[in-house]
Amino acid sequence: MNETFDAIVIGAGQAGPPLAGRLTAAGMTVALMERRLFGGTCVNTGCTPTKTLIASAEVAYQARRAAEFGVGIEGDVSVDMRAVKQRKDAVVAKSRVGVERWLRSMERCTIYEGHARFVSPRKVRIGDTLVTAPRIFINVGGRALVPNLPGIDRVPYLTNTSMLELDFLPRHLVIVGGSYVGLEFAQMYRRFGSAVTVIEKGPRLISREDEDVSAAIRTLFDDEGIAVRTDAECIRLEHHHADVAIGVDCTVGAPEVLGSHVLLAVGRRPNTDDLGLDEAGVALDERGYVVVDEQLRTSVPGIWALGDCNGKGAFTHTSYNDFEIVAANLLDGDSRRVTDRILCYGLFIDPPLGRVGLTEGEARATGRKVRIGSRPMTRVNRAVEKGESHGFMKIVVDAVSHEILGAAILGVGGDEAIHGILDTMAAKASYRTLQRAVHIHPTVSELIPTILGELRP
Repeated sequence: MNETFDAIVIGAGQAGPPLAGRLTAAGMTVALMERRLFGGTCVNTGCTPTKTLIASAEVAYQARRAAEFGVGIEGDVSVDMRAVKQRKDAVVAKSRVGVERWLRSMERCTIYEGHARFVSPRKVRIGDTLVTAPRIFINVGGRALVPNLPGIDRVPYLTNTSMLELDFLPRHLVIVGGSYVGLEFAQMYRRFGSAVTVIEKGPRLISREDEDVSAAIRTLFDDEGIAVRTDAECIRLEHHHADVAIGVDCTVGAPEVLGSHVLLAVGRRPNTDDLGLDEAGVALDERGYVVVDEQLRTSVPGIWALGDCNGKGAFTHTSYNDFEIVAANLLDGDSRRVTDRILCYGLFIDPPLGRVGLTEGEARATGRKVRIGSRPMTRVNRAVEKGESHGFMKIVVDAVSHEILGAAILGVGGDEAIHGILDTMAAKASYRTLQRAVHIHPTVSELIPTILGELRP
């Protein structure tokens, strides 16, 4: 069967559905294709389920600390992992069903469920149907990278996706990878009650951050009883009776770690290897990401790539911004570009890390003269009052232009407080604009003007 539309959208992640909405509202007919779960990574295996689990873990952690706040709890705090999973599944299902209902209610939008593959630059086959359109938008996301470690083919392992299906507590969870995904699962499962070890090949956790951020998170994990092994140069896996032995060859500590379960959290790869992109002539880079320009156009006119598969961002907010860029350029006569956005993201451990712009190290590497303002969370009243004084706040400013170059807030409310800095940067305002603002007391954000008034070379 042959069908013709004005546009094809492949993938119902964070960019695809709103783009279908804009296109259909503009009078176009749209074929939206999804081979698995509506909502993409964020709704099904990323933000929504993990942050729901983190919320359960935080409740367990705070319940165990109740006495610190003068609150009595009878008996030990227990965690019912089946109930935790049921809550997570319910939250995810609500979001996923909401996305699907929205799409199916769109006028001029036809839903195809199945695996889409290009057969030419204008034609896509899905099942027995050949669909043709002059505009095609790729929004296929990514999946966990499974590294070619020695022994990986001989032992069971978990990824971020299969980890979400557990309804029991691992006795000892060993996480290979000391970056964002691995750290969130590490703290989460330690608070649920598992023994947890994080193994990182590099010399420190989350190496893309400044060393003081890495050190603060390492201290936080030490305090919560999470073991961390860095400088693991030769990671290998093998069976050891009922456990898995993970060889690490670290310079300090035992040469191997025994765990009941292993989670691989070493990165992501794009879902571009089975789309038939070669049939369409769409260029990929050496890692499999779709090559796009500043307006997210691929090497083939009439084909765009949005979201995680284009290598321009690995976050829900960047995927959604990809939609905004494409819609603005295509439908609004605007001229928006990927480079217009400022890098920002969060690490949702507790307390969270909010990040925007350049790190201190990156700013210094540019050769600019910079000024730094910082304050430990132990000197932030809001944090002390809540009994959550881990971490610090740091802002990096160009000493000549007075432009804010970047910031990190590792501390209670850091994922929210960072937005005041982000908005100032987006407005291209001097740091003095933010310094002179009057913020509400008692909040974390109220210390940002204070920090900006204490900048040092």
